[in-house]
Amino acid sequence: MQSKTRHFISLLLRLILGVVFGYAAYTKLSQPWALFAISVDAYHILPEWAVTVVARGLPWLELALAVLIVLGPWRRTTSVAASTLLLVFFGMMVRAYLRGEQIDCGCFGPGEAISPLTLVRDGALLAVSGFLTWDAFQHSRRPARSFQSQYSSY
Repeated sequence: MQSKTRHFISLLLRLILGVVFGYAAYTKLSQPWALFAISVDAYHILPEWAVTVVARGLPWLELALAVLIVLGPWRRTTSVAASTLLLVFFGMMVRAYLRGEQIDCGCFGPGEAISPLTLVRDGALLAVSGFLTWDAFQHSRRPARSFQSQYSSY
């Protein structure tokens, strides 16, 4: 894939992923944290104190990731963090779905049950984040062009 095309695709995917993380954070922060805590607790994975920490802290992490993904600093760190977070979310959702649990995914606040559609959506977001992680590491491996070669075409 050409460098300019890949750069454009990467930028577009960063915008999409950033908007999704931003929207997820907004929906959780615009409601009492206890509503999101109910969704987190429904997975039956964390102790009560950790549910509180996640319910209060995760939306802020999502908001920070949204800003950093869109703006682009620390692309390697940010993309790895986003991919790890999405992998954990996806794994928990698949686990709950396979167990037949009828619970909210908690993705965008309460009210969205885990379904094949939510799994496809979150799987696609994980794939996007995985591509952005791969691209961030590929980008850092490209040899830097010299100042002269950058501007020799002018």
